[in-house]
Amino acid sequence: MNILTPILAFFAAFLLVFVVIGIVTLIGMWKVFTKAGQPGWAVLIPIYNVIVLLRVAGLPWYWVFALFLQIIPIIGQLAFMVLTVMCLHRISTRFGQGVGFTIGLTLLSPIFWLILGFGSSKYVGEQPAQA
Repeated sequence: MNILTPILAFFAAFLLVFVVIGIVTLIGMWKVFTKAGQPGWAVLIPIYNVIVLLRVAGLPWYWVFALFLQIIPIIGQLAFMVLTVMCLHRISTRFGQGVGFTIGLTLLSPIFWLILGFGSSKYVGEQPAQA
């Protein structure tokens, strides 16, 4: 038995898991986009999917430039992570969910995108201030 065979099998299995996770995430996000009145196919187009995600979150389109923060070591990457969590929280609240759902979207995103997309949550958009 060649020494490369188990190594290649491990990496093939590893790749398969990541492909399945990616497909599950895409399916969940597609459904979330359509619930929010956006085109579901937008999830397949790089950069444009971020613009649509920002639209769903009610954030300005120019936040897409935050993607370039990742170039800056440590500080830029931390800033990008903070902005990502802020965006996910806006999406959670626009679907009537709370902070716990934001934590779920951040840490277990494939599962929570599916829950948000196929669950009973409705897209409420911007909610008026309570008097």
